Amino acid sequence: MDTYFHSVRLDKDKCRGCTNCIKRCPTQAIRVRNGKARIIKERCIDCGECIRVCPHHAKYASRDSLEQLDSYKYKIALPAPALYGQFNNLDDVNIILNALPSLGFDAVFEVSKAAELISDVTRLYLEKMNPPKPAISSACPAVVRLIRVCFPELIDNIILVNAPVEEAGRLARNRAVAKTGLKPEEIGVFFISPCPAKITSFKQPIGTDKSNIDGAIAINDIYPHLLKAMEKIDEHDELVALHESGVIGIGWATSGGEASGTLNDNALAADGIENCMKILEEVERGNLDSVDFIELNACQGGCVGGSLTAENPFIAKSRLMKLRKYSPVSCNRLPTKEIPSEMLCSVPIEPCDDVMKLADNVQEAMARMSRMEELLKTFPGLDCGTCGAPGCKALAEDVVRGFTTEHDCVFRARQELQDIENIENPEQLEKIIPAPFRETLKKD
Repeated sequence: MDTYFHSVRLDKDKCRGCTNCIKRCPTQAIRVRNGKARIIKERCIDCGECIRVCPHHAKYASRDSLEQLDSYKYKIALPAPALYGQFNNLDDVNIILNALPSLGFDAVFEVSKAAELISDVTRLYLEKMNPPKPAISSACPAVVRLIRVCFPELIDNIILVNAPVEEAGRLARNRAVAKTGLKPEEIGVFFISPCPAKITSFKQPIGTDKSNIDGAIAINDIYPHLLKAMEKIDEHDELVALHESGVIGIGWATSGGEASGTLNDNALAADGIENCMKILEEVERGNLDSVDFIELNACQGGCVGGSLTAENPFIAKSRLMKLRKYSPVSCNRLPTKEIPSEMLCSVPIEPCDDVMKLADNVQEAMARMSRMEELLKTFPGLDCGTCGAPGCKALAEDVVRGFTTEHDCVFRARQELQDIENIENPEQLEKIIPAPFRETLKKD
C-alpha cells in the first residue's frame, strides 16, 4: 500500500523534542530531528502510546465532532462498552443510552450487543474453520497493524472475523433503513471510540473494502456533554430500555473479556502493547502452539485503557464489574450453528513487508546490513535516545538509509572532537553530553 491514513498526528508547535515518545513507540515509528518529533507513517500502528506519554500534548488523535452529525438525516450512536466505565455511581447503563439522543443522535446501538454475536462467531470459527494455532483475535486494530508490520509471518493466525464495532455498524444501519425508509448513505453511524487505532480502522479498513462506520467521536470529547445530559435525567423519569447486552458483551471492554466469551479454557489474554509484542514473539518461536485462542489488547487493561478515554482504566474496570454483577451472561446469540458470511472479513489481511526492508534488492540490503553492523561497533550501545532515534540500531538504520549521519550520536561526536588537536578547553566538551552520562575529562 502506497498511502497510509493515521489518526495519530503531531502538533509541531507544541513539540519540544523531548524524546519521551521515541522511547515508548513499539514499532520505532518516531524520530526527533532538528528539535521536533517526526512520525514515520509506514511504521505507525496508531496505538496511542505517544499521545499517552507526551508531556507537552504535542501528539493528538484526529477524530470527528458532534457538529458532523448535521451531515446526515438520521444519526446513530455506537457506544463502546468502555464508555460505561467512565461514570461514577452508575447503576443502570440505560441512563447513558437515554442521554445520548439529547446530543443529536436519533438512535443508539450498543457495540456490546454486536460483541456477543461476534463471540458466538468466534466459537464457531475455532470449531469449523480449523485456523492455525494459536488463533489470534482481529478485534484490536492496533494489534492487527502490529502483526502486519512486525510479525507478518503470523498473519495466517489472525481470525478473519469482523470486529464488534463493524458488526454493530452493519446491524445498526440495516435496522435504521428498515425503520425510516431512508437510503443507507443518508444514515450516519458514529462510534464513540476509546482509542485512535479504531478511528484509523474506519478511515482505512482492514479485512473489508468499506467500513460500516461513518465517523468516530472520542470518549473524552463526548464525556462532559454526556455527563451534563445524564444529570438532567431525573431518577423518577421512566427510562427507555435500550440496553441489550449482558456480561459477555460488556466484558469486551476489559482484557480477558473476549477470551472469556469464547467459553474456551485453552485461551490466553494479554494487554499493553509491550506485553502483546512479547506474546507475539512467543508465538513466532512456536512456544504457544498448544493454545487455541489469543486475545491481545494494545492498551493496558483493554479498551478501558485507551488513550481517548476519560477515566483511569483500573477505576473503569472496577465500575464495569459492578455493572455486570446482576446482568445475564448474554442477551444475543446466533440463530443457527452456521457462520453468516457477512460477519467474516471479505478482504484478506496483507502483510506490510515493505516497511522493514532496507532496500528493494537483496544485494543492496545485504550491503546496508553490513554497514549497520560496522556502525553499531562504533556506537556506545546505551540506546539513550539523545540522537533522536530510539536506539543505536535504529540510528544505524537511519544512517544507511540516508536519513541522517553517524555524527548524531553525541558520544561518538565527543570522541571525534577529543581527537581534534589544539582544543583549548576539553572540559567544555562535557556540555554536549546529558548529565547522567557525563565523565570528568582530564587533560594530558
